[in-house]
Amino acid sequence: MGALKEVSDNNFKESTSKGLVMVDFWAPWCGPCRMVTPVLEGLQAELGDKVSIVKMNVDDNPEIATQFGITSIPTLMIFKDGELVDRTMGAAPKEHYKTLLGKHIA
Repeated sequence: MGALKEVSDNNFKESTSKGLVMVDFWAPWCGPCRMVTPVLEGLQAELGDKVSIVKMNVDDNPEIATQFGITSIPTLMIFKDGELVDRTMGAAPKEHYKTLLGKHIA
């Protein structure tokens, strides 16, 4: 399993503009966030090019986190061609994320 791509305030719009993208809003000090990372890495490997799963550190990138009203982490948002289509908060099993993404995979 490989590391997930990090996105920032500067490249967020570009990174979520094409296809299906799940963004993991997280912070290094967040225990549940650290638990979710390997789950998402496995899911990215399993789903391949059907979805792109990326991470955004809310401490380093407050602009986008504020724009989307992120008040609790981990928060995961799903974008399809730049439009927010779904979101979930808190750590969850892989099947939860897989089901959520499955609703949006063409």
